[in-house]
Amino acid sequence: MEKIQVGEIFTISDETEQEQEVEVLGLLTIEDTDYVAVSFVEDIEQAGEDDIDVFFMKVDNDGDLSAIETDAEFEKVSAAFEAMMEEED
Repeated sequence: MEKIQVGEIFTISDETEQEQEVEVLGLLTIEDTDYVAVSFVEDIEQAGEDDIDVFFMKVDNDGDLSAIETDAEFEKVSAAFEAMMEEED
């Protein structure tokens, strides 16, 4: 898989195996692990920028995405993403 880029749209399957399109909103690396911040394309199109739900996925060495498995890891990634977004404003 090629390197993921901000703005890229791809399809993932949710917990009910329903396919959803998501857009990459940001990329970050924490402790040598890559993560992407994504949101559902439908939500982005219908809501303002501040009203969308953002979630994070881990990128493995092959460029494949997987869910973040622990609350601690999610909190770490979420805080780093928020700090990154504040720096850009």
